[in-house]
Amino acid sequence: MNLKTSLLVLGTISGLCLAGATSAQAADTLRVRGTVISFEPSVLTVKTRQGDQAAVKLNQDWKISGVASASVKDIKQGDFLGIASVSKADGGSGALEVVVFPAALKGTGEGDRPWDLQPNSRMTNGTVADVTDVNGRAVTLTYDNGQTKKISIPDSTPVVTFAPATPTDLKPGATVFVTAQRGADGMLSSSRVVVGNNGVVPPM
Repeated sequence: MNLKTSLLVLGTISGLCLAGATSAQAADTLRVRGTVISFEPSVLTVKTRQGDQAAVKLNQDWKISGVASASVKDIKQGDFLGIASVSKADGGSGALEVVVFPAALKGTGEGDRPWDLQPNSRMTNGTVADVTDVNGRAVTLTYDNGQTKKISIPDSTPVVTFAPATPTDLKPGATVFVTAQRGADGMLSSSRVVVGNNGVVPPM
């Protein structure tokens, strides 16, 4: 990955983290998950996971990134992760997906907040304080000046990191994740798109 591409990917990731941290609760922010129906220079049309169609206007200088598979076994103390999870019957939390962030973005979007991947799910961005392998792998994340959360990671959990992508990856059928804003006119717009490529799809 050359320097220009690396900076582009980092910029996209940073924007996604900040969107989740600062405006996820805003009524005009919507996370669009689905597959590409069509892509024009400034409009991305998506079939959402609910079966609807969503047309998203892409803002000037919008950015795109892909995802690459990562291994839960490589997660170590000091890594910065974003984990979507749900509460378990035993009172703990179980991961739905894990994103391993580049070291340059450690601390971005740090915190624990409601998420909409599944009902009652939450997103926790934090630093790995501890990794255990008793009855499966689990991590303890620290965030917000010392708060902690232990999350178990089932073997089937998707674990990804971010990777380069180009607009040519927005082919019909490609899986996308878009953080969009709904304007007063009802139209959706976004400055960033995460697209699945090389057989890996955005799990967030």
